[in-house]
Amino acid sequence: MSDSSPDLNASSEASGAPTPWSTLGLDPAWLEAAQALGFAQPTPIQAQALPAVLAGQDVLARAATGSGKTLAYVLPLLQSLGAHVAPDAWGRRVTQALVLVPTRDLAEQVAEAVIGLLRAHGHSAQRVVTACGGVSINPQMMALRGGAEWVIATPGRLLDLVQRRALHLHGLRSVVLDEADRLLDAGFAEELEGVMATLPAERQTLMFSATFAPRVQAAAQRLMRDAVILGAENGDAEVSTPRISQRAIAVDTAMRTPLLRHLLAQEQWPRVLVFVATRYATEHVADKLYRAGINATPFHGDMSQGARRDVLDLFKQARWQVVVTTDLAARGIDIEGLEAVVNYDLPRSASDYVHRIGRSGRAGEQGLAVSLVPPPQAAHWRLIEKRNGLQLTPEVIAGFEPTEAAPVSSHDPDHIGGIKGKRPSKKDKLRAGAAAQAKDSSET
Repeated sequence: MSDSSPDLNASSEASGAPTPWSTLGLDPAWLEAAQALGFAQPTPIQAQALPAVLAGQDVLARAATGSGKTLAYVLPLLQSLGAHVAPDAWGRRVTQALVLVPTRDLAEQVAEAVIGLLRAHGHSAQRVVTACGGVSINPQMMALRGGAEWVIATPGRLLDLVQRRALHLHGLRSVVLDEADRLLDAGFAEELEGVMATLPAERQTLMFSATFAPRVQAAAQRLMRDAVILGAENGDAEVSTPRISQRAIAVDTAMRTPLLRHLLAQEQWPRVLVFVATRYATEHVADKLYRAGINATPFHGDMSQGARRDVLDLFKQARWQVVVTTDLAARGIDIEGLEAVVNYDLPRSASDYVHRIGRSGRAGEQGLAVSLVPPPQAAHWRLIEKRNGLQLTPEVIAGFEPTEAAPVSSHDPDHIGGIKGKRPSKKDKLRAGAAAQAKDSSET
């Protein structure tokens, strides 16, 4: 793909030396704010994105989880929008920055980043409001009375607020799609289309994610103008995560929980995030572990926002050793120094695998991802491997040797049902039906 600003793609890693903040166009006060929060030097995606965002360009950026994508857009937007903080004709604050996210947890994390930088800068003029579904809309409407410069929202709740005239977007300058691949996918597509239709035509559009399938890139390009493309040269190839060690272990479905207990005892991970497929499974697996004397708790979308926040806070403090979760925690959850991630159930897609394991090994730290692979899921695991360029032959642990039989492959010549050309076509069925009818008629 072409890039309208080739120099922006020059990664600091490629040059062999980190890019200092001072070369990226930040005002000294915002530079000091970033450093005061412990960001000594920018990550590669921050070094690439900041000049483009400050220049007002649209940006489509792909970078590994834990690489600092949030700061890559929050910091330059804070500087760019700071000079435009002024009330409208009715004395209300003008919403200038809109950040769209798929989950409440990610919304809170982005809001914390914005508020943290504003406090470090000593600049309290900008108001930040989060607006997400799953909770009462009334407190959010109250928070928006008088307006807010920053709104961080999920698409459905944002539409509700606009339709109720609690939020006005006529003065919007920049919109960000964080975890853009998910927002552009089918689950959010209709709501996102409705949101984008409410925005001013003249705006800056920024999209950040760890993965971008080609069809998502195509959808993104329709919403952007001459976008600078960062880190997405390889189409559907996923961003590599070299500091995350990855293991696959073959095990029978019924033996996954005993094996997980064995791994926890053997590896002595202080904290581990365990991914399962359903909300029921989070409760079921966490309860089994807790009954076995392991400090485990569930985390899922049916919990209140307060309960979810408490679980994450205690997990970050290592007061929970194991959190069993759905893909709710696969995106936007930043747990510093998380030692390990376990795929108890394999993810449904290759991109979900990238997001899951990216909860570990963040910000350049060493991480570990372990995937449990029952024989019936072996083909699905091979697909995940292929899509992510992996070669991880599932290992076998003594005492947990799998005995389940793998399903018969659809490519097995003895397995007629799934092979193209072996099953009767629609025409074959019609012919057979007509022949049977003719036979019945002749016999009568």
